[in-house]
Amino acid sequence: MEEKAMEILEQNRVMVLATVRPDGWPQTSFVGYANDGPDLYFVIFRGSQKFANIAAEPRVSIAIGGEPPDMRLARALYAGARASEIKEPRERDEAWELLKHRHGNLVGTPIPDAGAVAIMVARCEHVSVVDYTKGLGHTEAFDLPIGRERPDVGGR
Repeated sequence: MEEKAMEILEQNRVMVLATVRPDGWPQTSFVGYANDGPDLYFVIFRGSQKFANIAAEPRVSIAIGGEPPDMRLARALYAGARASEIKEPRERDEAWELLKHRHGNLVGTPIPDAGAVAIMVARCEHVSVVDYTKGLGHTEAFDLPIGRERPDVGGR
């Protein structure tokens, strides 16, 4: 089951990220990501509502998938995760390298200024994989251990 989740993470580059606004309403946006296993790295502006939302409530909801030519081929991943800013410089650099590798348009771009931009990680805890190739509505779910050891970014 976890293998299917990793396939979906590796086949995509954009996720839908839902955060909780101060008034309790959800806020959803598209964000480019790179992953190292079930850890998802993304960049957001410090002045954004998304950053303020995560600072106040780190639990986020994530959806990743594409639009298949036939719904019977649909495969997607949904996850509940905890998001946080990466502050340690070496980890920031490694996360930026992962993002540049996944998003070719970032190659040659220096790492964004930490004063303006936060490099974030969302650590998946609750994962559901939708796989309609096994029948319409087929879903498998699993939990990842909370507090699991964080692998070195990029497998280093």
